[in-house]
Amino acid sequence: MQRHTLRIHYLQHVPYEGTGCIEPWAMVRGHGLTATRLFAGEFLPPVEQFDWLIILGGPMNVDEDSRHPWLAREKRFIGEALHSGKTVVGIGLGARLMAYVLGARVMGNHCREIGWHPVEKTAQASESPLARHLPDRFAAFHWHGETFEIPRGAVHLARSRACENQAFAFGDRAVALEFHLEFTRESVEQLIENRREDLVEGPCIQGPEDMLGDLNFFRLINGWMDDFLDGLASSSRS
Repeated sequence: MQRHTLRIHYLQHVPYEGTGCIEPWAMVRGHGLTATRLFAGEFLPPVEQFDWLIILGGPMNVDEDSRHPWLAREKRFIGEALHSGKTVVGIGLGARLMAYVLGARVMGNHCREIGWHPVEKTAQASESPLARHLPDRFAAFHWHGETFEIPRGAVHLARSRACENQAFAFGDRAVALEFHLEFTRESVEQLIENRREDLVEGPCIQGPEDMLGDLNFFRLINGWMDDFLDGLASSSRS
């Protein structure tokens, strides 16, 4: 049987927050992977040139257009991809950008959530076929101080104790994940090195030792990310 290959394009906001386990997942399956490194001034491609758009995380806010002029172009580009029927996955900042583009409010969370914290699917998640590609309850990695409202017409997929809105699906081809399943140990080491100022005292903030202490956590989340992406690929073909 001939394997269906995908053209996957991702948007990267800072040099130290990359694709994690997504790149090896794509390579093993023979999918094409291209990038726009927005921080380096690279250009955005026509939406006709890719099947999937993955929007990675970053430390900036969705409305910081004056500090990051490429943000305005990126938001228009995300809107075009969503309304063109592309498969779109937003992670961290990418999830908040999707919410913003879809007309929802993005604001500060009541506390900063950093480290390993449990996430559970909502009762509403059963309304979306995309939810079946996520476990019912799992420990995910978090690094955020903001959150989003669920956009009108979207399905609320997941919550955590510290953050009610952790994920949503918009139609059957777009999903936003505030948490991170793609991070590897190296991903977290890069965040600790580059964003140490975020590691202040807080009820939902872990220290570097707790974040890096158990390699099995990374194996688990990367396996779930592989399963999620495989399921999304199956859904996008149907």
